[in-house]
Amino acid sequence: MTTSTTPGTLPLRVIPLGGLGEIGRNMMLYEYGDDMIAVDVGVMFPDAEHLGVDLIIPDLTYVKENAHRLRAIFLTHGHEDHIGGVPFLLHEVSAPIYCLKLTRGLVQVKLKEHKLADAEIHVVEPGDIIDAGAFSAEFFSVSHSIPDSAGLIIDTPLGAIVHTGDFKIDHTPVMGQHTDLARLADVGEDGALLLCADSTYAEIEGYTQSEQRVAEVLDRAIGDAPGRVVVTTFASLISRVQIVIDAAERYDRRVFVTGRSMINNVNMARDLGYLRVPANILMTPNQVRDYPSHKTIIICTGSQGEPTAALTRMATGTHQQITIHEDDTVILSSNPVPGNEKFVYKNIDLIMQAGAKVIYNRLADVHVRGHAAREELKIIHRLVRPKYFVPIHGEYRHLVLHRELALLLGMPEEDAVVMTDGEILELTEDHAEIVGSVPADYVYVDGLGIGDVDDFVLRDRQHLANDGMLVFVAAIDRHNGTLTRPPEVMSHGFVGPDEEQALLDGVRQRVTDALGGERATDWRALHETLKDNVAEYLYRQTHRRPLVIPVMLEV
Repeated sequence: MTTSTTPGTLPLRVIPLGGLGEIGRNMMLYEYGDDMIAVDVGVMFPDAEHLGVDLIIPDLTYVKENAHRLRAIFLTHGHEDHIGGVPFLLHEVSAPIYCLKLTRGLVQVKLKEHKLADAEIHVVEPGDIIDAGAFSAEFFSVSHSIPDSAGLIIDTPLGAIVHTGDFKIDHTPVMGQHTDLARLADVGEDGALLLCADSTYAEIEGYTQSEQRVAEVLDRAIGDAPGRVVVTTFASLISRVQIVIDAAERYDRRVFVTGRSMINNVNMARDLGYLRVPANILMTPNQVRDYPSHKTIIICTGSQGEPTAALTRMATGTHQQITIHEDDTVILSSNPVPGNEKFVYKNIDLIMQAGAKVIYNRLADVHVRGHAAREELKIIHRLVRPKYFVPIHGEYRHLVLHRELALLLGMPEEDAVVMTDGEILELTEDHAEIVGSVPADYVYVDGLGIGDVDDFVLRDRQHLANDGMLVFVAAIDRHNGTLTRPPEVMSHGFVGPDEEQALLDGVRQRVTDALGGERATDWRALHETLKDNVAEYLYRQTHRRPLVIPVMLEV
């Protein structure tokens, strides 16, 4: 393969480790020669089938193998799907991190939890340029649903890369941060080499509404509420917290913040000057118990129905300080992340059963997207005028639709490339080609374990969840291969107590019969035969397939 039309020029390599074909886990590598940089290191939250899993992170194998080439890590903004994996990466490699001030504050909260306080983190401003080997990266301001969001203009020997990060075009942002279209137009004067742009809402026509719309709706809902107001949103949505605090001040209410991540982020944002909090407006747990309900606003976590989050505990009556009352107004200022709808609506049902009024996204504009819709994406393409285009951040249909939009705007088919995680795209001045792949599987974080849970473990957990389990223990004399005592049989989550005893007796008899013949010589074969025989018997009796676990003891 010809890699360049210019003698001595190397290809630019683009390697996504997450975020392409999925929502979350965003991580992109750019390589030129012996130099590599990373943009974002995010996590993805588990779906219902990921039983027991806490987080899903990118596969960092390739980065670890090439740690000596990693020159820098650039973070576009402070959402979990862009920074949540940073501690896991820093446990494996060492490299300087560059980001804006609020993003650093959010990352430092995570690093402290992981005992990584020594990490090298540099605060930059939009317009700052950082040299990193063959690359130089400039941050530019973008509007998103969190302050201090940025995109990157990355200079390479072949030309400029524009990496948008998450963005929208909001002309009336609540906290004053616009997408710097003028700077993108400057880049587009000569035309960028590559545009990697957010595709999350590439299937949505028109424009994304302004955050100012949410401010108006929340202000009206809080002003009209006869009793206590409970507002839940993402803990990182600092602009939404500011809207609620401003409304509390306007309507002479006080605010109680609950939920560990919400408390941490509010404290950090206050310390850094991103939240304007009037004196005496925040309450302690002791104060909220005695303060009049109709003068109280609660800001909490739990917008996605997380089992241990504050709103879920309120809905189920297990929160230490807050119990839902009939005159409460509960506002869910968020959209359910795909896969979380069941949990969110279960909480809504429980809150309504307690008699409270619930306002959520299907009833009012209490949340707007933080991502660009199709008309905004067209503006970015027209301004940047890239030679090559790779859609990023989205499920596969989002990437395909974004590519089709680029083709609609006149880009040649061969220059707009839909990638999936792990693929290696090589770019030259006149050619784009996928040339291979690197590991990019899901890595599951389960408690303290990282990567020790795999798809086989999850299948077993799903099996257990669906059909339960049955265990039989056979103690066998090592000298003559006979049973030393009757087999022990136990089941969990398989059948009810009325049927259980007869089935356990039947299994016990089958194991006894199987071991009553000649002396066993092949223990592995005997183990599998017993397992299959018991599973077949249970299916004939119940038409269910529990997980059967034989335990053979030599005594």
